[in-house]
Amino acid sequence: MDAIKKLQQSQWFGVGFLVVLTIICWAIFKVLRPDTFGSPEQVMTYLQSALIYAVGGCGMYFIVTQGLWDFSIGSVLVLACLLSIGFSQMFGVVGLVAAPIICGILLGFFNGLAYTVLRIPSLIVTVGLSLIYESFSVFASNWAGTRLAAEYNMFGSYPWNVILALIAFLLCGFILKYTKVGTYINAIGTNELTAKNMGVNVDKYKFIAFILCSGFVGVMAVLYIGYGTAQTPMTGMLSQSLNFTPLMGAFFGLAFKKFGHPVVAIVIGEFIISMMFAGFVALGMPTTINDVVTGATLLVVVTLTVKRVKGAVVK
Repeated sequence: MDAIKKLQQSQWFGVGFLVVLTIICWAIFKVLRPDTFGSPEQVMTYLQSALIYAVGGCGMYFIVTQGLWDFSIGSVLVLACLLSIGFSQMFGVVGLVAAPIICGILLGFFNGLAYTVLRIPSLIVTVGLSLIYESFSVFASNWAGTRLAAEYNMFGSYPWNVILALIAFLLCGFILKYTKVGTYINAIGTNELTAKNMGVNVDKYKFIAFILCSGFVGVMAVLYIGYGTAQTPMTGMLSQSLNFTPLMGAFFGLAFKKFGHPVVAIVIGEFIISMMFAGFVALGMPTTINDVVTGATLLVVVTLTVKRVKGAVVK
């Protein structure tokens, strides 16, 4: 029993648990569909998709670990992709990479500013701003077009997608573990009132979190447009559908935060989700099953993540 308790207290227990869960998930679908699921080439495709959403999940983690929401990331992603297309035509690879990241940082600035100045719930602020960003995406598509030139899709495949994603993961891990920003963001998430009483400028670090979130979504856009090579504008809140897969990765990070490796948990969590999507399609189910998987996984992960207090009011 003591050995089991020591194992559970190990900082690598959470990672090991996720790895075992990954293997079990792969094995189940492989047994059910040995010919159409789980070959080495297919696993690399699942990973390719997971890397994209894991970068966005890292950005979302800065927000959700403080109990905030950012429902504008789908619209930020769409606009950033379209600007990446346009600026790649003007400045080549530099425009391809720099434009979406700068776009993300600027939109994160506006998100953080609106939240801290207006003093209304982050969910309402970011949903409202997402409608504005969606409108901007229409203008961007009229200027830039909707298809990325073939010579600029290098970040949609190996090895460049792995290189860019690894840089993002290492940066996220470094910020969380070795900087004052990461320390204070985690402190606010643990107990905002205590952090404020200790002299932490809570509004400042929430503001920074919004910038970091959208900045990482800008990096995600480089991978996303390289993988898909085309992006159409989304209006009428259609971009909201792009919020949830990165959000699930962020919740994996929250669920395994106590083990000290949230970034690793985000990456493995997104890989599990990507593999589940592919597994259900291999079983012959329609692609709309992805929404079922997304919703169910989100509910399960949130249930495991949220601390329930007896007698507390749930809104």
